[in-house]
Amino acid sequence: MSISPTPTAPAVAAVIDHTLLKPEATAADVAALVSEAEELGTYSVCVSPSMLPITVPARLKVAAVCGFPSGKHTSAVKAAEAAEAVRNGADEIDMVIDVGAAKEGAFDRVQADIAAVRAAAPAPTVLKVIIESAALTDHEIVEVCRAAVAADADFVKTSTGFHPAGGASVHAVELMHRTVRDAGLQVKASGGVRTMEQAVAMMAAGATRLGVSGSRALLTSAGGGDTTY
Repeated sequence: MSISPTPTAPAVAAVIDHTLLKPEATAADVAALVSEAEELGTYSVCVSPSMLPITVPARLKVAAVCGFPSGKHTSAVKAAEAAEAVRNGADEIDMVIDVGAAKEGAFDRVQADIAAVRAAAPAPTVLKVIIESAALTDHEIVEVCRAAVAADADFVKTSTGFHPAGGASVHAVELMHRTVRDAGLQVKASGGVRTMEQAVAMMAAGATRLGVSGSRALLTSAGGGDTTY
């Protein structure tokens, strides 16, 4: 993705998945999220699968998470969750890998897990693979990204925003981008992206999508915003 050194607020908004994944979220909260996303011009809204179906303007995409936030669901459960979300109107699925499998070096299991979800939610559904990059070594990040390529995913995504190890980093985004770009996959930076400065840095590192809960604060001020998404 080619971007200017200083993207405008509308350009940043256009790559944001405006996100609400708090367990206490209500239908009214999701309706407010959709309204705010339309006002701000974000790319999509991202919600928990139990909140679907939702009504959105025609231009706004709907993303739902899968195996969230631990990734410790079986592949069959993740596949069923993804398929149900698509039936209920999700255009995109953000799935969490089994991070423990990656830490064990069982990258074949990681690939099989992703492939199960891909089979349950085939194109044109967009599949993003959440790898919890802050919990992985550089070697593990590269191998998990290669597994996502082999399983025909569309994006690799840094973080859930719920892991104690932390969220997105410029280093992780750069490494992920270098690993997947030749295969045509994209990178989503998520977890702790709260300011325009951080958003621009992630985009410059190769992110073509941003996961943000405090989108208004990010787009209208130098900082602030919700810390949990």
